[in-house]
Amino acid sequence: MVKTYPLPGFPTTLRAEDGAQIAVRPMQPQDEKALLEFFRRIPEEDRYYLKEDVTSAEVIGRWAKEVDYNRAIPLLALSGDRIVADGTLHRRRAGSRRHIGEVRVVVDPAFRNKGIGRGLVRMLVDLAAQEKIELLTFEVVSDREESARSAGMLIGFYPRAVLPGYTRDKDGTPHDLVIMELDVRKAKGHLPQVF
Repeated sequence: MVKTYPLPGFPTTLRAEDGAQIAVRPMQPQDEKALLEFFRRIPEEDRYYLKEDVTSAEVIGRWAKEVDYNRAIPLLALSGDRIVADGTLHRRRAGSRRHIGEVRVVVDPAFRNKGIGRGLVRMLVDLAAQEKIELLTFEVVSDREESARSAGMLIGFYPRAVLPGYTRDKDGTPHDLVIMELDVRKAKGHLPQVF
């Protein structure tokens, strides 16, 4: 069931480090085809650690048909009509964890290292504050997603826990999962300008 509502401040733009103007707006059901094309451009080794098979038309179709901002707020970054990054604020719905959210960001390889991912995370942190979320988590595979870990730390996330050998690559080699955390209440108004 589609439950969207206007998000204050969106659509907006963010300026990439190379000067490009990137449009940012909430995902809508009609973005299904473009989102699938975006995820299919992401290298297989990067997609491997995502929580769902984002190259599946069925998965992306479900996301598009079940857009529900009360469950997750997906933001898309676009260069022209092309999706170049996807960032999502996921909410915990259970009563005891209602104050906790999770951010996830994926950036097209051709648009990495330009501040777009950091810009999206900062916007998601601002949305979390508006939505009364107090704590945000961000998961990274320690030795496979080091740039994401560094970007999270630039924004103010810090390593909260390390789960040794929690993930495995295609060859079965274990890798640590780092759970990073940000206290939204303390960060509000104090996030560094990193893009």
